[in-house]
Amino acid sequence: MDPISNVSIVGESINNLPNLLSGIFTKLVVAVIIVLIGLVAGKLLGKLIHKLLHEIELNKLIKKSAGIKISAEEIISFFVTYFIYFIFIVMALNQLGLTTVVLHMISGAILIIIIISIMLSIKDFMPNMFAGFFIHQKRFIKEGDIIKVDNIKGKIMHINLVETTIETKQGDIIYIPNSLLTKKTIVKVKKKKIS
Repeated sequence: MDPISNVSIVGESINNLPNLLSGIFTKLVVAVIIVLIGLVAGKLLGKLIHKLLHEIELNKLIKKSAGIKISAEEIISFFVTYFIYFIFIVMALNQLGLTTVVLHMISGAILIIIIISIMLSIKDFMPNMFAGFFIHQKRFIKEGDIIKVDNIKGKIMHINLVETTIETKQGDIIYIPNSLLTKKTIVKVKKKKIS
């Protein structure tokens, strides 16, 4: 190649630089606008879903039918909000032309976060559930029994899958995780009233 052709190639590249930069800048601005719209839409739809689920009293329905206290309204609205965030971020990445590489990275990170969240959320639930099955199967305590666990003495009001409700002489309601009941020494009191 002769030096004159090299100079002309460099000159053409310099002349095309403003067009190239304006194209990148335009794509970047559009991507930022898409992300901002996604943040607003996700927040609004998440709150709307939460309000609708609260109106139908989903948490109370689950507690009544399954006997498990869980905040399903918040969990579902959380997932809807972040799912919408995710969709708009993918749209913004597509605008920038980075969809495949970044999408794989984001998907992997989200999958890891979901797995860790599930493991952390069931770490206390699973032992209590297995203890609840054990208590129901062995029937060593039942509703109406008066028991003493550590320094707590009271009447068993309700036993569900994860916890046992005890009412003390003072009228206090105490919720004891079932896994704790299977680990501690339980004394059944023969008296009819709590002393």
